[in-house]
Amino acid sequence: MTLSAASNTCEVLVIGAGPAGSACAQALAGAGLDVLLVDQHAFPRDKTCGDGLIPDAQRALSRLGLLDAVLARARVATHVGCVGPGGGRVELPARLAVLPRRELDELLRREAVAHGARWLAPARFEAPLFDADGRVAGARLALPDGSSRALRARWTVLATGAAAGPLLAAGVCERRLPSGIALRGYVRSEALAGGVAGLEVVWHRALRGGYGWIFPCRDGVFNIGVGLTRGRGAAAALPEANLRGLFDAFVRLHPTARELMATGQSLGPLKGAPLRCSLEGARWSRPGLLVAGEAAGSTYLLTGEGIGKALEAGLLAAQAIAEGREARAPDGAVRARYEAGLHALKPRFAAYEQANRINEHPWLADLVIWRARRSRRLVRQLGEVLEESRSPGPLVSAGGLLQLLLPLGGSS
Repeated sequence: MTLSAASNTCEVLVIGAGPAGSACAQALAGAGLDVLLVDQHAFPRDKTCGDGLIPDAQRALSRLGLLDAVLARARVATHVGCVGPGGGRVELPARLAVLPRRELDELLRREAVAHGARWLAPARFEAPLFDADGRVAGARLALPDGSSRALRARWTVLATGAAAGPLLAAGVCERRLPSGIALRGYVRSEALAGGVAGLEVVWHRALRGGYGWIFPCRDGVFNIGVGLTRGRGAAAALPEANLRGLFDAFVRLHPTARELMATGQSLGPLKGAPLRCSLEGARWSRPGLLVAGEAAGSTYLLTGEGIGKALEAGLLAAQAIAEGREARAPDGAVRARYEAGLHALKPRFAAYEQANRINEHPWLADLVIWRARRSRRLVRQLGEVLEESRSPGPLVSAGGLLQLLLPLGGSS
């Protein structure tokens, strides 16, 4: 906790120091605003995640000036291996990296502080403060000694992740249930360190509604997990015991997962987390308040990947506030600018929601992989999906599936 007792005001109060919050705080502090970044946890702290950094995350990290530092610590990979229920496999080229969130989020937080953001932790968001007109004017935070602290701010950015509690307290929650859940653990295996060079994603009938993954970190450590991404709250009702059953099924069915768990050393218990996807489930703003990152649903439904879009959402919030301050714009204009930025991303989220039928119907993964093994063009197209130069939706639309079933002709 590095905030003086007398500092109870700021221009922007950013609540949550994950990717969205820290990116927002860095950009605003770098633009000369008085920013206070708070989090309910002391840092560094663990965060349940697949830890994969796909191209959109790397582009955002480059904008923040952190890409080189992240890649220096991360395990870099050049492909993702996709495995279907029938055992078929195809490797898609991509710019990928894996860095545990404990390290990534601390790098982001430190960079925000280096740019001038003040830091307060642990401090848990309890409720917003309001001015006489009902506009959000800061927040009340709970401190470890049982006391609370009122912090006044011109703008408040809520970047508290997938948990519904802060959204409910802020009056912006539109759906309590998340749109997905995931369970992951870390396992060290020197024996597999050289054998698994890329990210591995596995679909199977026993994992219907989601998939399993194995992502290599540095020093022989692997992030292994399963996720369910059924959307619109459907996955949230699944008891964690059943999620553990899915994990056990993944280990039983996938040879690499089985070998990893049989020969490797577990580095801690399996941990679960909810997911908020498709830019749904919460209002994006209210007077005096912007909602950013996974709190706003910045995770892709098909893949559960959310780091890149969380960073982008944080930067969009910072841009709207900073430019609004410069132009002396009214609150409504700042909110409109921010929401327009999120709306511009919405078609991509919708495409991933359409493509989520692969998780619901794993046989589609077999079809796509079967065709990709026979078509260099399709492999390129799937790689372009990861680079975000192509939408995933058309590939699993009715027309796209028909194309997969037609003779190859000159497609290779």
